[in-house]
Amino acid sequence: MTGPIGPVDSSRTPRFAGRDGFARLPLLEQVGHADIVVAGVPFDSGVSYRSGARFGPNHVREASRLLRPYNPALDVSPFAVAQVADAGDIAVNPFDIREAIETIEQAALDLTADGARLVTLGGDHTIALPLLRAAAKRHGPVALLHFDAHLDTWDTYFGAEYTHGTPFRRAFEEGIIDTEALSHVGTRGPLYGKRDLEDDRRFGFGIVTSADVYHQGVNEVVHRLRDRIGDRPLYISIDIDVLDPAHAPGTGTPEAGGMTSRELLEILRGFRGLNLIGADVVEVAPPYDHAEITGVAASHVGYDLISLLALRHEAKEAL
Repeated sequence: MTGPIGPVDSSRTPRFAGRDGFARLPLLEQVGHADIVVAGVPFDSGVSYRSGARFGPNHVREASRLLRPYNPALDVSPFAVAQVADAGDIAVNPFDIREAIETIEQAALDLTADGARLVTLGGDHTIALPLLRAAAKRHGPVALLHFDAHLDTWDTYFGAEYTHGTPFRRAFEEGIIDTEALSHVGTRGPLYGKRDLEDDRRFGFGIVTSADVYHQGVNEVVHRLRDRIGDRPLYISIDIDVLDPAHAPGTGTPEAGGMTSRELLEILRGFRGLNLIGADVVEVAPPYDHAEITGVAASHVGYDLISLLALRHEAKEAL
């Protein structure tokens, strides 16, 4: 029995040539089956300020060319212990948000029909709602870790229910997230009013602000979050604007005072062993990026998420 088909060997084919898949991985159509699937959603019709995240998936893929097959921080070769493949982009209607949401949900269900885990590259944060719907259909209401500068639990924008600022309120209303295990991480900046926080608490969210990360440190934050999650099925949604604009300028709604890329990666690595079932990385907007700073950060975040899923897969295979 042959092992997984891995990335292109960068010692034989230069990184600026060859495959276009994330981390130069094979395409899903080339391997037929994958344990972990990477998919893009080039959609940003739900943004309230700067557009451009529709170009995010391929920007992150381009930045991921420098990733290597062994992850020393987690002591795993993710592409060797699990078959990882890039499914390309989910084509969605940019003019009809409701139709786009339905398309994303069905595509996520199709991609996970054989038990594969899905890591999605956005796109704006609207896409988290259909991804959570699909995850809940597979696993029941899921625990949620939401990394973001913003709460994304607002009710409407201009009367619209489905935007990048409303997905987690809709998820709460639909009963697809576990209200005993919800956390925002990295929030900061001004709000519309104190009621935003009151509503958020009512939905069941705990908040770890970017200031909390700074004052308490990574280890304490990881301990708090792991204690809240337990062994529940976990979905992680990461808006790249959780990072300070110094670390992620290429995003639609930047806020000063954010986390560093090092802090974000170290927090994610602290989730080793949790029951991670899916994740997304969203709101990378290449028109505002400089020297691929945001793309590089997002690609490393995606790589660590894949590594966590690969470790989980390896542990299950060993049973």
